[in-house]
Amino acid sequence: MDNFKKVQEILQKNNLDAVLISNGKNMYYVSGFAGETGYVYISSKRHAVITDFRYTIQAEIEAKGYEIITIGNGGYEEAINDILKEDGINKLAFESEDMLFATYNKLKDKLLVDELLPLGDDITRLRRIKTPKELEYIKKAEAIGDSVFTEILNFIKPGMTELEIAARIEYLLKINGGTTTSFPAIVASGVNSSMPHAVPSQKKVEMGDFLTMDFGCVYNGYCSDMTRTIVIGKASDKQKEIYNTVLKAQMAVLDVIKAGFKGKELDKIARDIIYDAGYEGCFGHGLGHSVGLAIHENPRLSVSEEDVILAGMTATIEPGIYIKDFGGVRIEDLVVVTETGCENFTNSDKNLIEL
Repeated sequence: MDNFKKVQEILQKNNLDAVLISNGKNMYYVSGFAGETGYVYISSKRHAVITDFRYTIQAEIEAKGYEIITIGNGGYEEAINDILKEDGINKLAFESEDMLFATYNKLKDKLLVDELLPLGDDITRLRRIKTPKELEYIKKAEAIGDSVFTEILNFIKPGMTELEIAARIEYLLKINGGTTTSFPAIVASGVNSSMPHAVPSQKKVEMGDFLTMDFGCVYNGYCSDMTRTIVIGKASDKQKEIYNTVLKAQMAVLDVIKAGFKGKELDKIARDIIYDAGYEGCFGHGLGHSVGLAIHENPRLSVSEEDVILAGMTATIEPGIYIKDFGGVRIEDLVVVTETGCENFTNSDKNLIEL
C-alpha cells in the first residue's frame, strides 16, 4: 500500500519528523499489516512495520514494500531507538487518541527524541472517504448480512432463546463468507427490545414479541451493519404504529441524504418525525455513524455532529423507538453518500414481517 505517502504529507504539514502509528485499523489502512500488534513507523526517509516474532511472516506477506523490523530482547523501545538514531529524528508523533497513558509514559522515558508529540486523529481521518475498492468490500459484507437475514427468518421459532438466534446469525455470517462478525450480534425480544444494545439472553422468544436483530460481518477487513425488527405472530395496532413511524423516519432521510448535509441536519429529519408522532424521549441515540475498517467511525449522524457528510462516506441510517416495559423498533440500512443522493447497500425487506 502507498498510503504512507498521505501520512508523510500529514507529517510535513505539522512540522513533524516521524510518527508511530499504534491504532490497529490505521496500521492496516496505511500498510496492509493486519496483525494489530506493534507499530507502523513512517518518516520522510522510510516506512516500516515494527512487530514481534509471532507476526514477522504475516507482516512480510501483507505489508508489501515496507521494511519489516522484528524486535529483539530490548523490546520495542530499543528497536524504535535504532531507527530514530539512523533517521536523525527529533520530533516524533504518536496517536494520542489511541495510545494508553502507561505506554506513552514508557516511550517518553525511553525513546531518544527531543519531543514526543500528540498527533490526534489526523491519520484516522484519512479513512473517512472510502475508495471504490473499500466500498466494494463493504457492499459485499452487507450483502452477506442480507443473505443471513433471509436464512434466519426460516430458523426462528417461538420458544427459542435470544442466545440461540444470535449464535445462528453469527454462524451464518461466517458460513456465507464473513471472516468474523463486526460486533457481537444483538438479538432482543419483547421488553428486551426496548434496550438499543441489549445483550442476547436466555429469554425465550414468545408470540407477540418484537424481535430486533442487529448484526454485521467483516469481509476483507471491512465491516457491515444492519438491523431489522420483526414481530413473532400477529402485530398489535400499537406495534404497527411504532414500526411505521420508525420506517417513515428512516425513509425520509434516505429520500434526501446527499453530500453537503451536516450530520445533525440529517439526524433532525428523523428525530422530528419520531417526536411529532408522540415519541419524544424514546429515541435516545444518534441516527447513525460511518462504517469501514471499524464498525463505528466518524462522522456521526447525531444531534451534535457539525461535520459535513461528503461523497464517498458511508453512513448507517438507524432511527429507533424504545419504550420501557413494552419493547422497541430499530431499522438500519448502510449507505454510501454520493453528490446527488446515496447508494443503499442493504436490500432486506423493510415491510413489517410477522412470523
